[in-house]
Amino acid sequence: MSVPQPTATERGEHILAVFDTAFGELLAADPAAFRVKFRKMAGSAFAFYRGTACLFYSDLEREAHGGPYLDERTGRVWIHGDLHAENFGTYMDANGRLVFNVNDFDEAYVGPFTWDLKRLSASLALIGYAKALSDEQITELVRIYAGAYRERIHALATGAKGDEVPAFTLETAEGALLGALREARALTRFGLLDSMTEIRDFERRFAAGGGSIELDAATRYKVLAAFDGYLETLPESSLARPDSYRVKDVVGRRGIGIGSAGLPSYNILLEGNSDALENDVVIYMKQAQTPAVSRHVTDAAVRAYFRHEGHRTVISQRALQAHADPWLGWTELDGAGQLVAEVSPYAVDLDWSDIDDPQEIAATVADLGRATATMHAAADDSSGHSLVPFSTERAIDAAIAADEEGFAQLLVDFAHTYGARARADHQIFVDLFRNGRIPGL
Repeated sequence: MSVPQPTATERGEHILAVFDTAFGELLAADPAAFRVKFRKMAGSAFAFYRGTACLFYSDLEREAHGGPYLDERTGRVWIHGDLHAENFGTYMDANGRLVFNVNDFDEAYVGPFTWDLKRLSASLALIGYAKALSDEQITELVRIYAGAYRERIHALATGAKGDEVPAFTLETAEGALLGALREARALTRFGLLDSMTEIRDFERRFAAGGGSIELDAATRYKVLAAFDGYLETLPESSLARPDSYRVKDVVGRRGIGIGSAGLPSYNILLEGNSDALENDVVIYMKQAQTPAVSRHVTDAAVRAYFRHEGHRTVISQRALQAHADPWLGWTELDGAGQLVAEVSPYAVDLDWSDIDDPQEIAATVADLGRATATMHAAADDSSGHSLVPFSTERAIDAAIAADEEGFAQLLVDFAHTYGARARADHQIFVDLFRNGRIPGL
């Protein structure tokens, strides 16, 4: 018996209710930022999907306490929370090595591992549709993703330690991933500094304009006090040269991404690892958001583990990402948790606009499956955190082994169904937005 589908009007009311819960407070504080966010989301079904993790998890909530491949362990692992096909890119790790991996951990939490896989699979359906791929081709891509994930999880569970599985680097990556790493390698710290700062009276300062906002004395004082709190959260290995953290300048910041609309943000200019002006470092301090997953995972032990959302974001990233940004830390400002990290000169996101050859698409998707598995395996009893006190890869491997064939089919079915849902929701959202139906705008 099929479940009756909501009408466009009913779905629109549901979307508005979810938006009110997720965005209402921030939207009321900064409606202009949300007009920009929603305008970007209106641009395509994929952009809408990127900006609506809250809607996605509202739709998945019925699986919070069950579902295929989920038990008391696999339903409670560290997950990325917003794993779509564009949340991958390059970063410079703590060892000075350029790595291609999952990025943007603002939504990370503890929950069912299948939620990450489903969110990624539906994003593949949306990208495939935008590239005019057939349903059969989309099915094959999701199967490739599922197969690569399964293969890597099994390898990790049955012998290969995490440090023996090669990361995606300039030496090991191929195709689009290698292209992103080479693009990142061509970037320079000087280029980043030149775009954001200028030399005044023999010292580097933030340049006016370009989204920078000059702070009044009281706000500047509060940000610097929060910065002092941030220093206490860094590992000792990051504090080898105390002069690195001498503050040269502070500004407010506007114009950050789709997911951060309405969240206060600041840029702080630091001395860096030497007195040379070209080695200065820019870090950002951003109010951390409530992850969409947390509204649908009711485990009190998970909630109690985190001091605030800034702490959650950092602990999650350190768990999920091997050799994370050495500048990564947290603090509080005006009672709200803050995420602090470097504005990296070496960050290049995976760009799907030029990945059109079917073989290259397939190879890229397989690599994303391997990266997802490696991320899930990193955050468990060996990561130094007590929240997930078991081997994630072994638990997931055992769960998938119970029904190998059904695993890929689960993701294929979900990708097509939710991809179609997201495309329809996008059109409903555009009509709500352009007709002034979103409260507060």
